[in-house]
Amino acid sequence: MNARKPISALALALAVSLFLSACAPTVAMLPARDAVNPKCADVIVRLPATLLGQSMRTTDAQATGAWGDGPSITLRCGVEPPGPTVTLCYAVKGIDWLEDSSRKPIYTFTTYGRNPAVQVTIDATPVQGQTTLVLDRLAVAVRMIAQRSRCININDLPTTTGR
Repeated sequence: MNARKPISALALALAVSLFLSACAPTVAMLPARDAVNPKCADVIVRLPATLLGQSMRTTDAQATGAWGDGPSITLRCGVEPPGPTVTLCYAVKGIDWLEDSSRKPIYTFTTYGRNPAVQVTIDATPVQGQTTLVLDRLAVAVRMIAQRSRCININDLPTTTGR
């Protein structure tokens, strides 16, 4: 006689959820203009598997990366390097990032002084204000593109004395 144990609904639900999470859909992204630049390949192979506990996702565009649901963090290498600007600039682990906060809580950071440039878009809601930590974790990869110029701030400017 062949005895079978019934599969519980909980076990079945667990198996289905594990299967579906392993098959997260590919993230549709647009490649940057200079995505074929060999320097971007150096960046992409060094991207972390997780960022703030969010797993890296598969993307459908060259020189891109994505993490988390939504996804909450995306990266594109090969974007046009920004020229001189008055945009707010942050230095994180020796990498200068220009911040675009015009779509809060979505923030876009673009490297300054690197060619090609790297652009990171972060939905600040799921990462709970830890955007600097995201940029910190990406530094190892982004550092593969040499820094050619730096952001300056008011303290870097020469002072003049009036008479």
